[in-house]
Amino acid sequence: MNWQEQLKNFVNTIDRLEKHINLTVEERSVLEKNTTTWGTTPYFASLMDRNDPNCPIRKQVIPSSLEQQNRYGMDDYLVWKENRATEEKRPDSIARQYKDRVAFTVTQACGVYCRHCFRKELVVDGDLKLDFNVNEGLQWLAEHPEVRDVLITGGDPFLLGDEQLEFLLRKLRELPHLEMIRFGTRTPIVLPQRIDAGLKKVLGGYHRVPIWINTQCNHPKEITEETAKAVFDLLSCGVNVGNQAVLLKGINDEVDTFRELHQKLLSVRIKPYYVFYCEAAPGIDHFRTPVEKGAELIRDALRGHTTGLAQPMHVVATNIGKIPLMPDYYIKDKNGQEYCLQNHKGEKTTLPNVPA
Repeated sequence: MNWQEQLKNFVNTIDRLEKHINLTVEERSVLEKNTTTWGTTPYFASLMDRNDPNCPIRKQVIPSSLEQQNRYGMDDYLVWKENRATEEKRPDSIARQYKDRVAFTVTQACGVYCRHCFRKELVVDGDLKLDFNVNEGLQWLAEHPEVRDVLITGGDPFLLGDEQLEFLLRKLRELPHLEMIRFGTRTPIVLPQRIDAGLKKVLGGYHRVPIWINTQCNHPKEITEETAKAVFDLLSCGVNVGNQAVLLKGINDEVDTFRELHQKLLSVRIKPYYVFYCEAAPGIDHFRTPVEKGAELIRDALRGHTTGLAQPMHVVATNIGKIPLMPDYYIKDKNGQEYCLQNHKGEKTTLPNVPA
């Protein structure tokens, strides 16, 4: 199936889902009562384990009764995180946390409606209503020359047609102050068929304003030969591909899985970029680990155990931007004259500190 046929046969009914897996009584019960948006492509559904309800792909796609628990999630989380209550007037399509870069939302459609999505109120639950007017967003960007970097996001912007994407890129590249265009898309993982000749023509070629892509892959099972080919095609167009994983309890929070994920990403030419702490969106408590878990995994699974290229930055996204949650590898002495350094094995050494 090409990418349009994948979307036409989107797996968002019980009947279509049962072509890929044997539902448990619990899964069926939740789906029959579900009122939220859910589903994925036939391709991604085919990667599910037919008989294992703990399959990491099933858990990202199928609604769970645990979503009704909300001890740590914030109501109106997206409004808080994207500073939408600010006095600065801007279109709904523009989210701003930094002076020189913004997120530009161009669609609400996705190739998979992740159950852990930080935009869950908007994309999955439908509780938050926003108007993603692309022309208004372009006009706002034209009026703000301090913005040098635009992240095009959604939903998934690669679900737009080639003509729509070509228009969007052309209008953005007409802005003299723009230096970089980024796309956030899961299509290399959930819909690799999207990386076809038409899209490659839209993205390819030498341009003043380069394109970067970050995808989201959370488990090594999601990496297939189809994904490897899609990434190679993107790189052949001059488009670099990184990964922004989300640390998810029961999916990738175990040492061997975490290491395999990041090594396998490199094997298909995807550079690990971020590991996000699972955000405080409502209804995703069951995916959330302790804050310290990511640092522990980087220390125990990656640092000293595999190439440095496989090591992402562990961050938490907040209303004041992304904040690193790094392992504590150094301790300054009380006089500030020396650092005690500790490696992944717990071995220690010292380094003199240069006076300020």
